[in-house]
Formats: sequence, C-alpha cells, structure tokens
Amino acid sequence: MKQYMLAVHTVEGAPTPSDEEMQTAFAQVDRVNAELRAAGVWVFGGGLMPADSATVVRVDSGATTLTDGPFAETKEQLGGFWVIRSADLDEALAWAGKCAQACMNPVEVRPFEDEPGE
Repeated sequence: MKQYMLAVHTVEGAPTPSDEEMQTAFAQVDRVNAELRAAGVWVFGGGLMPADSATVVRVDSGATTLTDGPFAETKEQLGGFWVIRSADLDEALAWAGKCAQACMNPVEVRPFEDEPGE
C-alpha cells in the first residue's frame, strides 16, 4: 500500500471559526480519525499551531540562521495533516473528502515517493 499525506490548508482572509465551530470540527475530526484507524489506513496525523509560530532554519556555507516563520508568504498555510496507507489515489481521495468535510477546510492529497526497492 502506498502512503499519502492529506494536508489541511487554512486560507488567509477566511472568517475565523467561532469556538463552537472549532469544537464541532475537533469532534468531527476525532470521528474520522477513529474511522481511519478502524479501516487500518491510519499511519499518523496531527494539527499544527498557526504559521506565525514557525521558525525557519537555514544553513548557508555552514552557518545556521533562524528566522521567524512562516517559510513562505502565501494566502494558504498548512494547518494539519494525516499520513495514511491506501491501495491507490482514488482511495486516498475518498478519505480526503471525509477529512475535508470533518475539518471544514481544504485538504490536499500528495503521495510519498517510493523508497528504493519498493
């Protein structure tokens, strides 16, 4: 089975969800997480703190620098993710639909590169 990352995107300028909406999303995501585990496709998942909490680490000519994040200036930021194992892209996309509905945000699906010898 191939591994896929289902990445949750938060969109700049979108209305900030209320506390009640956030609690609803958390409960919905918990249910989808349980469904992923029961189906045997769950590998790992988690939510991320806001992009402004990031630190970007760069190494140039052996010198390491740290700067406040995020790395890219963009209207969308990664808000969380799941790593799943699925038979194919179609199955991963079906799970992504459930995840997007649960977290009430767009979900991007990306396959992991195959390891040599797989």
